[in-house]
Amino acid sequence: MSQGDERGYGSEPGGRTEDAYSTIGGTRQTRTRLPGGDDGAGYGHRPARGSRSLVMAVGIVVLLVAAIAFANLGGGDDTASGGGGNAEKPAAAAPGATAATGTDPVRGKNGAIPSGFAHDEQGAQSAAANYAVALGSAEMFDKERRDAILQATHDPAVVQGLRVDMEKAYSPQFLANIGLNEDGSAPDGMTFVSRTMPVGTKVTAGAEDSTTVEVWCTGLVGMAGEGSTKPVTATWFTITQTLKWVGDDWKIESSSQSEGPTPVNGDNRASSADAIAGAVNGYGGFTYAR
Repeated sequence: MSQGDERGYGSEPGGRTEDAYSTIGGTRQTRTRLPGGDDGAGYGHRPARGSRSLVMAVGIVVLLVAAIAFANLGGGDDTASGGGGNAEKPAAAAPGATAATGTDPVRGKNGAIPSGFAHDEQGAQSAAANYAVALGSAEMFDKERRDAILQATHDPAVVQGLRVDMEKAYSPQFLANIGLNEDGSAPDGMTFVSRTMPVGTKVTAGAEDSTTVEVWCTGLVGMAGEGSTKPVTATWFTITQTLKWVGDDWKIESSSQSEGPTPVNGDNRASSADAIAGAVNGYGGFTYAR
């Protein structure tokens, strides 16, 4: 995926911006504890080294979830008592916050998109994650494939109107702004990347035949190739889907997208455009299950 606010897709396309991030780790320094001495004197942590990250702004509308996230940062307080040396154990994360349920999540596929999800909360979360992947894929930029994805993921009652909206959103001008040809294909020598990877899901409201699921995603979006002015960058966003039980499966009734939560950028060195294109073409995706 990889997926402006694309950082995610949900706004009109804009230019790239540069944000400074503090690196995790930074400059580490060894402390020597002297007998009777104060190990803090003169041995404070140095400020972490700053790094800069390019984030490409690409967006469309909230209902389409193109470049891509959301994670369960669990854990509790890590505190220690100062007197008797009795350190408190870190608080445990909520049971099942990130663990898989073990429930068989899906029975088949509708084309390339998983379908036949269980009629329960776990099935709804699995559906929302897999639908986020499909709606954040590069196939959404091809009209024929986009129409098929909308049909497979949405309530039939909203599909026709959504197709009209998507036709306007994926206008020739929009496609040109992100470096694509009018038919949504990439120029010769270029590989367009738009891939969404769910990190976690959460039910925020639910009933037997209707539920709301948040999907925290990370993604990839951009153009890989020599001379690309829109390099592939990572994005983080949260997709909120209202799902309805229709025809023995969960379908999207409506959806929206917001930025983040976004972690601190790491110190990983950026790979070449050829390496990114090779990875996107060589590594397949997954069927997601809660």
